[in-house]
Amino acid sequence: MADERDVDELIRYELTGGIARLTIDRPDGGNALTATMRDRLAERFAEISGDLRVRAVVLRGAGDRHFCTGAALGGPQRPSAPRPEGAPDRAGGDAARLIRTGWQRLVSSVLDCERPVIAAVNGTAAGGGAQLALACDLVVMADTAKFIEVFVRRGIMADAGGCYLLPRLVGLHRAKELLMLGRDCRADEADRIGLVNRVVPAADLDASVDELAVAFLSLPTRAIAMTKRLANRSFESSRDQSFDDEAYFQELVVATQDAAEGMQAFTERRDPVFRGW
Repeated sequence: MADERDVDELIRYELTGGIARLTIDRPDGGNALTATMRDRLAERFAEISGDLRVRAVVLRGAGDRHFCTGAALGGPQRPSAPRPEGAPDRAGGDAARLIRTGWQRLVSSVLDCERPVIAAVNGTAAGGGAQLALACDLVVMADTAKFIEVFVRRGIMADAGGCYLLPRLVGLHRAKELLMLGRDCRADEADRIGLVNRVVPAADLDASVDELAVAFLSLPTRAIAMTKRLANRSFESSRDQSFDDEAYFQELVVATQDAAEGMQAFTERRDPVFRGW
């Protein structure tokens, strides 16, 4: 049965004290994302980049069973373009276009968000939901949670950026094992192979995530944004390109008010007060 709630009830957003909290609130459906929910979440990440009030982002699923189980099957889809008479319902290129403008867009919105994003993996993260968590900058996982690259169980290959993200996080052979076998990856294994930053008791998940989020409130937000951007593109860059980007990005960062505050605080032998710009 379809959830009739407004999309902003299904993708809840709260901004308190510099921390933006995004909650996927569809626990009865495994926190799977309909097309409308997926697109709204991507829009939220884009909006956050331009909001000077935001210093950090926390993403979690409602309830304690699921973080996100990927795409909601049978949910409402975006209307397609008009088709000429006799054209098939699905033509060549349609599926690829849906992937590019759908889940790939969502994962990219997390990678490109100009704020640090922390995933609070409270339960199962499966399919696109696993990729959504792994695209975040920091991943804190409840000891009762698990990742499942479930695609192969359905007879398809991983999408939503899985073959891009996994090898960069855990290396090629471990990534192939997770992607090709589609088996459960429980919290202890995720911690051991470096898939997450930390695993904590489920009861301590929110407190542990908040501790990380609060740490970003006193740090130079633009410097962190540029660090994220440079680190995310490091696997595609040559040394020369990476060093050139580093020099250019640093020039941009040095021009910020936070950089001036940092240098002044150092000179005055006091703690800096960074404001985020």
